[in-house]
Amino acid sequence: LQNPVFESQTKNKLGNTEIRSWIIGEVKSGIINFLHLNAASAKKLETKILSNESLRRELSAVKKEWREASKKLTLNIPNLKDCKYHLDDGEKGEMSTLFITEGASAAGSMVSSRDVYTQALFSLKGKPQNVYGRKKADLIKNEELFNMMMALGIDSNMENLRYGKIVIATDADHDGFHIRNLLLTFFLNYFEELVVAGRLYILETPLFRVRNKQETRYCYNIKERDEALNLLSNPEVTRFKGLGEISPKEFGQFIGDEIRLVEVNIKSIKNIDATLEFYMGKNTPERREYIMENLI
Repeated sequence: LQNPVFESQTKNKLGNTEIRSWIIGEVKSGIINFLHLNAASAKKLETKILSNESLRRELSAVKKEWREASKKLTLNIPNLKDCKYHLDDGEKGEMSTLFITEGASAAGSMVSSRDVYTQALFSLKGKPQNVYGRKKADLIKNEELFNMMMALGIDSNMENLRYGKIVIATDADHDGFHIRNLLLTFFLNYFEELVVAGRLYILETPLFRVRNKQETRYCYNIKERDEALNLLSNPEVTRFKGLGEISPKEFGQFIGDEIRLVEVNIKSIKNIDATLEFYMGKNTPERREYIMENLI
């Protein structure tokens, strides 16, 4: 070989690429011939290879379990009441749900009535920031939004999403609707793929409780309330002003088997930005005029 090139000062590895294919071919041919002529050695080599492969798989599984355990130990997020199973825990993990609630009082009833295996809670301290038009880097500076991203596991990428469903659970009043819109803006603006994947929902809770001594009916709108009033004799009507007014015993059925969820879906992806800009952007006069003409 003319002009040999070595990869280091120790000269233990040849770096000439022009002879690489020839050397590989010769070595491969020599090994194959040796193994054919020495069946016992070939069997030992096969056993060693299979053993090493098994060991690598075991080590990989142990490392994965360690990473997951380490993640759970270090995941200490304010205002998060976590559940046992998460999205990467198979079938039960797919059932995992994070409820985003409006304040600690709203979460109070849910804490004691939730399924601790599959239902987690993250309570907002107040109204989240309107993030429309802001850079994603700004989210890191907002402690509450960043904590919510950490709770969801989407602070770095979408592959680490921790829950099968994300449920916005706010009061059925003006403040609650405003918070809901701010959260929808957050997800549509930065995590549109979660919405497209069908993972974002809105929790419906009853507005009224109509009851007498024999029966109790929960009503989600005025029509249902009026129907209940006609069916029950001497009824008592309670208007729930917020989620915090619903007792834990009652709340259990609203997040249990009879839960009512409205999936947030996108009819046209190309119209998202224009819609968000109109409702959440800085065009206040135009938006005020629209509200005056259509909503008042």
